[in-house]
Amino acid sequence: MTQTLFTCTPRSELPASIAPAWDILKKLTDEPTFIEVFAQAPHLLNLVMNEFYVKVFFGGEVPQRYKQLARLRLSLVHGCRTCNKQNVPGALEAGFAQTQIDVLAANTPSPPLFSEADLAVIEYTDQMVLTNMHGEISTELFQRLRRHFSEAQILELGVVMAIIGGMAKLSFLLEVVEKETWCPFTPRSAA
Repeated sequence: MTQTLFTCTPRSELPASIAPAWDILKKLTDEPTFIEVFAQAPHLLNLVMNEFYVKVFFGGEVPQRYKQLARLRLSLVHGCRTCNKQNVPGALEAGFAQTQIDVLAANTPSPPLFSEADLAVIEYTDQMVLTNMHGEISTELFQRLRRHFSEAQILELGVVMAIIGGMAKLSFLLEVVEKETWCPFTPRSAA
């Protein structure tokens, strides 16, 4: 359960343009606090939900499979329960098997369950996770990514991960998402 200090706008008071996002999040995660809080700033909610998710995450040049893989890897490492509740179904819809998701959650992705392109995306994502303060794109990783993606696509994946990672950090800070019991981002007073 979330413990945000922000005012939550009840579903019954949401503008018609925001209510569908609440319905989707409630159905996927049973935790729509993110929408209830960001209803205070509809332009920011629009930026995240429409400009980013609709146009870049679900649009763009990178195949959905790789964006879903990166998003799931981020949420598994970050320990965002609310995110995991929606990212697992997203990964399944993108063609991943539950076995692959379980292996990813156990932090043991390897061939033959994952393709070379999948493994390159996982390594790229691991460089972007919030807990990796010294992430880098080595020449070797860049070359492996380049075998499967254009430079524009590598940049798009990076922007997707940066926005998702930043929104995860903000969501943890504002306490608008549930955390897994092992989440590394718990308040010092709770540790």
